[in-house]
Amino acid sequence: MFKRETSIKVEQHRNVQCAHGKIAVQGFGMGVYSFFVDGLLIDTGSASLAQEFQPFFNDLPIEQIALTHSHEDHTGNAAWLQQQRDVPIYLHQESIESCAKDGVYPMYRQALWGERPGFVAQSFGSTLQTKMAVWDIIETPGHTTDHLAFYNRETGMMFTGDLYIQTKTKVVLDEENIVHTLASLKKLLNYDFQEVYCCHAGYLADGRNRIDEKITYIEEMEDKVRQLFERGYSVEEITKSIFPRDYPITQVSEEQWSSKHMVTAFINHFTQESFR
Repeated sequence: MFKRETSIKVEQHRNVQCAHGKIAVQGFGMGVYSFFVDGLLIDTGSASLAQEFQPFFNDLPIEQIALTHSHEDHTGNAAWLQQQRDVPIYLHQESIESCAKDGVYPMYRQALWGERPGFVAQSFGSTLQTKMAVWDIIETPGHTTDHLAFYNRETGMMFTGDLYIQTKTKVVLDEENIVHTLASLKKLLNYDFQEVYCCHAGYLADGRNRIDEKITYIEEMEDKVRQLFERGYSVEEITKSIFPRDYPITQVSEEQWSSKHMVTAFINHFTQESFR
């Protein structure tokens, strides 16, 4: 039987309350944020952190809930909030049906994030209105196909869900497409923002610069993959050349998380380009 170690820390940046829940299981730790601003709760954290997040939620005048995507660390407390508050929960149209049922995902993710109960959500329009601002709902596929970012037109704040996470991405989920992630990151630069609120990195005062740095990093990775692919290297050889380190999460997840998925996505993209 595994033991979870959990904690939460709440900070405020401008008028945004940022709740950072942390969890560790057998020495492997992760964190996830939930943000609240202008009556809007952005993401709900994981069910495994329910005892930590619920007091935070109870102190908030929540009027609406916006979910960046359907992963269990972002939607884990949505069902509890639905029971406690009579407020709308918004989610990408693609995931409304699947989120109405209890989440199904591998045991290592259940150990870390808990079991996500089903909840009822409704789809976004192109914008969302809060008391003080209009928010743009931005389609940003890559990490998932249902991923969204939220831009506050009044304050210029950008909420990026799991689009950023960190500059130098080393491993991704098998469902992630790094080519689409790169396009989504570039799409954000069409908006006038500096500050970023990331659901794993937290508040980034220099968020636009961080996005720029990540774009450069991924483009450099793409160039390396292309060069090795054109020289006839296999996926495994390219992966080992660019990412020589073995990451524990790759083994724990039985390669659901792996550097190889980025290499494969780029090669598929190159192949598609050659047939155009």
